[in-house]
Amino acid sequence: MITLHEVHEKGSEAVKAAVLAFGARHPFGNAGPDWKWAEKHFTYLIEAIMGPATPPQVGAAPTVRRAENEAIGFLLAVNSQPNYRCPICVMRQRPPL
Repeated sequence: MITLHEVHEKGSEAVKAAVLAFGARHPFGNAGPDWKWAEKHFTYLIEAIMGPATPPQVGAAPTVRRAENEAIGFLLAVNSQPNYRCPICVMRQRPPL
Protein backbone atom coordinates (compact mmCIF):
# COMPACT_ATOMS: atom_id res chain seq x y z
CA MET A 1 0.00 0.00 0.00
CA ILE A 2 1.26 3.45 -0.86
CA THR A 3 2.36 5.75 1.93
CA LEU A 4 1.58 9.42 2.35
CA HIS A 5 5.30 10.12 1.97
CA GLU A 6 5.37 8.30 -1.39
CA VAL A 7 2.31 10.22 -2.53
CA HIS A 8 4.12 13.45 -1.69
CA GLU A 9 7.34 12.39 -3.40
CA LYS A 10 5.66 11.21 -6.62
CA GLY A 11 2.82 13.71 -6.81
CA SER A 12 2.23 16.91 -8.68
CA GLU A 13 2.45 20.26 -6.94
CA ALA A 14 -1.28 20.08 -6.19
CA VAL A 15 -0.88 16.62 -4.64
CA LYS A 16 2.10 17.78 -2.58
CA ALA A 17 0.07 20.73 -1.27
CA ALA A 18 -2.82 18.39 -0.42
CA VAL A 19 -0.49 16.05 1.47
CA LEU A 20 0.97 18.95 3.45
CA ALA A 21 -2.55 20.18 4.26
CA PHE A 22 -3.54 16.68 5.43
CA GLY A 23 -0.44 16.60 7.65
CA ALA A 24 -1.40 19.97 9.11
CA ARG A 25 -4.70 18.40 10.22
CA HIS A 26 -2.63 16.24 12.59
CA PRO A 27 -0.78 18.78 14.75
CA PHE A 28 1.93 17.76 17.16
CA GLY A 29 1.61 20.66 19.57
CA ASN A 30 3.60 23.60 18.30
CA ALA A 31 6.11 21.33 16.59
CA GLY A 32 4.20 21.10 13.32
CA PRO A 33 2.44 18.10 11.82
CA ASP A 34 2.48 14.69 13.47
CA TRP A 35 3.45 12.77 10.37
CA LYS A 36 3.23 9.42 12.14
CA TRP A 37 -0.51 9.96 12.78
CA ALA A 38 -1.08 11.46 9.36
CA GLU A 39 0.53 8.38 7.75
CA LYS A 40 -1.60 6.03 9.86
CA HIS A 41 -4.77 7.93 9.09
CA PHE A 42 -4.00 7.95 5.37
CA THR A 43 -3.58 4.16 5.52
CA TYR A 44 -6.84 3.85 7.48
CA LEU A 45 -8.55 6.03 4.87
CA ILE A 46 -7.38 3.71 2.09
CA GLU A 47 -8.55 0.69 4.08
CA ALA A 48 -11.95 2.29 4.71
CA ILE A 49 -12.35 2.96 0.99
CA MET A 50 -11.38 -0.64 0.17
CA GLY A 51 -13.84 -2.06 2.65
CA PRO A 52 -13.76 -5.85 2.98
CA ALA A 53 -11.31 -6.26 0.08
CA THR A 54 -8.31 -5.47 2.30
CA PRO A 55 -5.06 -7.33 1.59
CA PRO A 56 -3.79 -10.03 1.68
CA GLN A 57 -6.70 -11.33 -0.37
CA VAL A 58 -5.62 -12.81 -3.67
CA GLY A 59 -6.34 -10.48 -6.56
CA ALA A 60 -6.79 -7.41 -4.37
CA ALA A 61 -4.07 -5.36 -6.11
CA PRO A 62 -6.46 -3.55 -8.49
CA THR A 63 -8.79 -2.79 -5.58
CA VAL A 64 -5.88 -1.45 -3.55
CA ARG A 65 -4.76 0.78 -6.43
CA ARG A 66 -8.27 2.13 -6.90
CA ALA A 67 -8.59 2.82 -3.17
CA GLU A 68 -5.20 4.56 -3.12
CA ASN A 69 -6.26 6.74 -6.07
CA GLU A 70 -9.57 7.53 -4.37
CA ALA A 71 -7.74 8.49 -1.15
CA ILE A 72 -5.47 10.83 -3.13
CA GLY A 73 -8.56 12.23 -4.84
CA PHE A 74 -10.08 12.83 -1.41
CA LEU A 75 -6.98 14.77 -0.32
CA LEU A 76 -7.21 16.91 -3.46
CA ALA A 77 -10.94 17.50 -3.00
CA VAL A 78 -10.76 18.60 0.63
CA ASN A 79 -7.59 20.62 0.18
CA SER A 80 -9.70 23.51 -1.11
CA GLN A 81 -11.82 23.44 2.07
CA PRO A 82 -10.28 25.75 4.67
CA ASN A 83 -11.24 23.93 7.87
CA TYR A 84 -11.89 20.32 6.94
CA ARG A 85 -11.16 17.65 9.52
CA CYS A 86 -9.53 14.29 8.97
CA PRO A 87 -12.38 11.78 8.64
CA ILE A 88 -10.42 9.20 10.63
CA CYS A 89 -9.91 11.66 13.51
CA VAL A 90 -13.62 12.50 13.44
CA MET A 91 -14.64 8.84 13.33
CA ARG A 92 -12.44 8.03 16.33
CA GLN A 93 -13.88 10.88 18.39
CA ARG A 94 -17.46 9.65 18.12
CA PRO A 95 -18.88 8.26 21.34
CA PRO A 96 -19.66 4.54 21.23
CA LEU A 97 -23.25 3.63 20.38
